[in-house]
Amino acid sequence: MTVGFAARVARAVADSGPLCAGVDPSASLLADWGLPDTPDGLRSFGLTCVEAFAGVVPVVKPQVAFFERMGSRGLGALEDVLAAAADAGLVTIADAKRGDIGSTMAAYAAAWLDPDSPLAADAVTVVPYLGLGALAPALDDAASAGKGVIVVTRSSNPEGRVLQTAVTAGGPSVEDGLLAEIAALNHGGLPVPGTVGAVIGATLEPSSFDLGVLGGVVLAPGLGAQGGDAASVGRLFAGCGPGTVLPSSSRGLLRSGPRVAALRAAAAAEREAMAAVLPPR
Repeated sequence: MTVGFAARVARAVADSGPLCAGVDPSASLLADWGLPDTPDGLRSFGLTCVEAFAGVVPVVKPQVAFFERMGSRGLGALEDVLAAAADAGLVTIADAKRGDIGSTMAAYAAAWLDPDSPLAADAVTVVPYLGLGALAPALDDAASAGKGVIVVTRSSNPEGRVLQTAVTAGGPSVEDGLLAEIAALNHGGLPVPGTVGAVIGATLEPSSFDLGVLGGVVLAPGLGAQGGDAASVGRLFAGCGPGTVLPSSSRGLLRSGPRVAALRAAAAAEREAMAAVLPPR
């Protein structure tokens, strides 16, 4: 039987602790690290992150936009970073936020989830606002390969909250309706449990939906630069099971670079802070 993404993440969290480290080579961070804003700079930044985070955190999340802004050479750098992360035993989430219908969604799924793709990751982030059903090609491909699809559901940006908290004709809010659909997919709607996860900002108030029944991984961005901390993570995800929550830190963590030892130390400290407020691993 194919091992689902949620089970793989739970196993990785049990080994390394609950934290997802972002790999976000923005122009400003490259400058802070003394690296050129070029494809070679992107590659050096990403490979330094892999070296620093391997064995310290279970999951890394390259932000695709910072690589693809430099075209084919930037994506080539991302290919190298994803391959190095896989070789280092890290679970990878491509933060691409894709979403479309039909053959276009199938092409996105092939790019990010097909094991033979040079851009293959263990999971990809997606946006559901063409309907969760439109993501079926990615969901099916992920389930068959033991990979994950992580749906942006409750984001912390103010612009997103207006749409996500809107009440639907059927009664629940958009975000609670999406969470219910995700739970249904993870509990029998797909052949592999735990295929579908949700992005839930770590700076929000607790959801009215019981996240303990989601059945998938919760990716919780917002630590550090966006104001999220251990207290907010503990409050928001108190009902979630062991190994299901991945608090995510990007800019706040990456500002500790470029020295590998400093990055490792910052990641280890953040990981332990999260472990103290989440269910024991």
